[in-house]
Amino acid sequence: MNRTHAAVALAAGLLLATGCNSQPTYDESVQACIKAIKARPADDKAKPKPCEPLKEDDYTILVGSKVIDDLGWIDENGNVDVNKMLRSTPSP
Repeated sequence: MNRTHAAVALAAGLLLATGCNSQPTYDESVQACIKAIKARPADDKAKPKPCEPLKEDDYTILVGSKVIDDLGWIDENGNVDVNKMLRSTPSP
């Protein structure tokens, strides 16, 4: 094998090892899931297809985060506003 063939073989091996995988990373799957949860109709409770690769605990956290955000409990800094949360909680 000459140098050109060796270089092509090496480059092909590196591409296969480093980035030709069409599977999304876990972080990419999380981002796709967040978009899918935000885009689904309010009455749709089915797990969106982009969320399938996620661990069940991670999916539950994302759904809970969306619910909390929809309730208006998150302030402009992304923190839970306890006062808003307490105002919307029915008293005993």
